[in-house]
Amino acid sequence: MTTPEGQLAADEGRRRPPTAQQFVLGELRRAITTGRLRPGDPIRQEALAEELAVSRVPLREALKTLQGEGLVTYQAHRGYFVERLSLDDLREVYLIRELLEAEAVRRAVARLTDETLQAAERAQAEVERAAAAGDVLAMAEANRRFHMTVFEAAGLPRLVRMIRTLWDSTDAYRSVYYGEEGNRHRVIEEHRAVLGLLRRRDADAVVRTLAAHRTHAVTAIEAVLPPS
Repeated sequence: MTTPEGQLAADEGRRRPPTAQQFVLGELRRAITTGRLRPGDPIRQEALAEELAVSRVPLREALKTLQGEGLVTYQAHRGYFVERLSLDDLREVYLIRELLEAEAVRRAVARLTDETLQAAERAQAEVERAAAAGDVLAMAEANRRFHMTVFEAAGLPRLVRMIRTLWDSTDAYRSVYYGEEGNRHRVIEEHRAVLGLLRRRDADAVVRTLAAHRTHAVTAIEAVLPPS
């Protein structure tokens, strides 16, 4: 059976980013987003450094970056672990997202350009290709591009940074939702609805549709989280 560390090494055939730290960061993100490293799993630094053929220095720096994003946590004398959210944590994250994203959407719709719509459509096409292939990682990345394209149109970079941080904190649970074929189809249909409403510049309807979109995701994730 392939271990998470061994699978990371198997993925090394991809072209490496410019630095060892960026390479390790990308591989760790990929392992967390796809569920190869699951919430609560320990991150064994020595094994990972050996499997990825890097020193401990870039690995430690990558882990510090992920800790700052809320994807991993450090426990004294025990090391790093993939962050595990409680139900209360999850609900709080999604409540804050609801507040921030609604404001971003309303401002974005008021400033919406054809170029932004086309960028969102391209991201949606990538979502659909990844969903058809069952590629959870590619779907998660394209899904983020779809949403961030809309949020960034608000012209409020600090707001978008806060939204990104909240998204980062639940990346470890993305594979739970996208792993189900029915959920992948639901995401596609909801994104198509959002695009239609964006074309009509109907901000309130976009906000309502995205609220339902988040609710479906959080309900699926709640089923696998431990009680608070």
